[in-house]
Amino acid sequence: MSAQQAPAADPILLRDDRDGVVTLTLNRPARFNALSEEMLSALQTALEGIAADETVRCVVVAAAGKAFCAGHDLKQMRANPKQDYYEALFTRCSQVMQSIVNLPVPVIAQVHGMATAAGCQLVASCDLAVAAESATFAVSGINVGLFCSTPAVALSRNVSPKHAFDMLVTGRFISSAEALSFGLVSRVAPDAELDKAVAALTSDICAKSPVAIRTGKAMFSRQRSMGLEEAYAYAGNVMACNMMAEDAGEGIDAFIEKRKPKWKGR
Repeated sequence: MSAQQAPAADPILLRDDRDGVVTLTLNRPARFNALSEEMLSALQTALEGIAADETVRCVVVAAAGKAFCAGHDLKQMRANPKQDYYEALFTRCSQVMQSIVNLPVPVIAQVHGMATAAGCQLVASCDLAVAAESATFAVSGINVGLFCSTPAVALSRNVSPKHAFDMLVTGRFISSAEALSFGLVSRVAPDAELDKAVAALTSDICAKSPVAIRTGKAMFSRQRSMGLEEAYAYAGNVMACNMMAEDAGEGIDAFIEKRKPKWKGR
């Protein structure tokens, strides 16, 4: 089923498992897939299940309807005007974003339509993002008197400080081309070829050693918070351990013997 089609009776989060790829589809098209309490809970539950499943090779976060995600559900937020409620909500959202970062396999955002505020945060939290040419991005809370503080955490870890702050204080929408040049997304595809582009990326990832991919995601994320000397020491240890894996030996032997490797996942 296309990521932009969603039967009305379906749950708010759809899951499709296929050849090691899990596709999670945000399915509140009438509300532009806003991150309600219920959506955040569904995402957290799904991510926890995926984290414990060693058969999963990568995850795609897609969306139904005309938009990827419009951020938090503002109507739900205004119905609960209490600081402790807001703190709990943003903590829950932050937990979801960190669960994506900490997931042992790559997570790809498949973006069409608009991705605003916490929706842009969701894109920034994913390891990779493929956007349709017509997709747009913004952290537009400033337009309603709210600085997008939690989205700023993820955004500022993807794009340069000046680009991030420009987006945060103006609330302006940027195109997929700008998002690519900023580093917010990793690839852009024609609208009609978005599904195909994401499938090609997941196929490429799944063709690699699952040991190397899982090792690499954990290492890449952790070293970013280290100083240069510490990062190299850590990376050297990780790479040495990776060399001891059966897959590394098989991969090197296959390269020398000019054949395709047969990954064992260990």
